[in-house]
Amino acid sequence: MYSLKTPSDAKKWLRASGISISDFARQHDLDPATTYQVLSGAKKGYRGKAHKAAVALGIKANPLTGQ
Repeated sequence: MYSLKTPSDAKKWLRASGISISDFARQHDLDPATTYQVLSGAKKGYRGKAHKAAVALGIKANPLTGQ
């Protein structure tokens, strides 16, 4: 079963993987500023770019697959 991450978990995963937030954003065609905002909790990822970032980070489930 797939478990969602908290923003803190996602940051720890990026750090442990040696991936900068900016690099992750570029690799997933995301806006780096929006990605930082999702990880800090300033944006919740309800829609648009923030939602795309939250799904890519594993904070929200992908609505198409449920994972």
